Amino acid sequence: MLPGSIQISGETLSGAEIRDICESLRENSVRLLSLRGCQLSERDFGHVCRGAAESCSLAQLNLNLGIVSNINRVKQLAEALKTNRSVQSLFLHGSPLTDAGLALLNPALSIHPSLVALDLGDCMLGDEGINLICGLLPPDGAKSGLKELTLSANPGVTSKGWGRLAIAVAHSSQLRVLNLDYNPLGDQVAGMLAVAVASSRTLEVLDLEGTGLTNQSAQTLLDMVENYPTALRTLILAENNISPELQQQISDLLSEGEEEEETEAREVTAREKNPWICQNTPSSQMVLMTSGLGDSLLAETEM
Repeated sequence: MLPGSIQISGETLSGAEIRDICESLRENSVRLLSLRGCQLSERDFGHVCRGAAESCSLAQLNLNLGIVSNINRVKQLAEALKTNRSVQSLFLHGSPLTDAGLALLNPALSIHPSLVALDLGDCMLGDEGINLICGLLPPDGAKSGLKELTLSANPGVTSKGWGRLAIAVAHSSQLRVLNLDYNPLGDQVAGMLAVAVASSRTLEVLDLEGTGLTNQSAQTLLDMVENYPTALRTLILAENNISPELQQQISDLLSEGEEEEETEAREVTAREKNPWICQNTPSSQMVLMTSGLGDSLLAETEM
C-alpha cells in the first residue's frame, strides 16, 4: 500500500490518537504528517518525534502554529531529524524558536540528506538565526541544500541579516523559491535582493508581499528583470506602496521571459527528435534552461 497522509488541525490529541499516529509512522504508511495548531502533551510530542525518527516514508512534516513551543521540544525534534533520512519538507511556521532554538536545531538540518524545503516563518528569528540559515544554502553543487525557504514575518532580522542572506542567495546553486513576505525590508534591502536575483541562476519565485517597498524598489527590480538574464518567473509585490503600472511592467517582462524559455525548450526538443535539422542557426546555441519543482514540496501552504 502506498504511504498516505495524516492531517489534523487545531485539535487536542489524546494518547490513543498519538499511539495510532506513531504506529503508522513505524509501519512506513505515512508520507505527510500535519499536526498544525494541535495540542499534545510533552510526553506525546516525544512519542511523535521518535516515530518520525524511525519512519522511512515520511516526506513532509508540518508542525506549524506553535507545536514546537519550548526548548525541550526543539531538542527532541533535532534528535529525530538526526536519525530520520526521508523528510524533504519541514514546516515550523509560527513556532517561537528564536535564534537559540534554531542553533539547537541547525546541526540536524545541516546534515539531513533529504531536506529541500524549510518554513521558518514567524519563528522570532534575528540576525544570528539568518547566519545559520545561510549555511543551508551551499554555494556549489557538491552538497545538497534548500530549494524552498520561507522566512515570512521575522521582524527581528535587521538589514545586516538580510544582506547576509542576499549574498547566500546570490551564490546558492539550488534555491528556487524564497518567501520573505511581511518583513520590514524597505528599499535598501530590496536593492540587495535585486542584486542577488540577478546573480542567481536558479531562483524562480520571490515573495516580497507587504515588505515596505516603494516605487524606488520596483524601479530597481524592473531594471534588473529588463537588463539581466535571470531564472526569476514570479515576483510578488502586493501590499507595498508600488504603483500598479510598475507592477504590471515587471509582470509583463517576467511573462515574456517565460514564453521565450518555453519556445527555446520546444526548439531543443524538436532538434532532439529530428537530428537532420541544421545545427548552425543562432537558436541552436546551448541554452541554459531552468524549470520549477513540478509538484511543489510546499503544496500544503496553509499556515
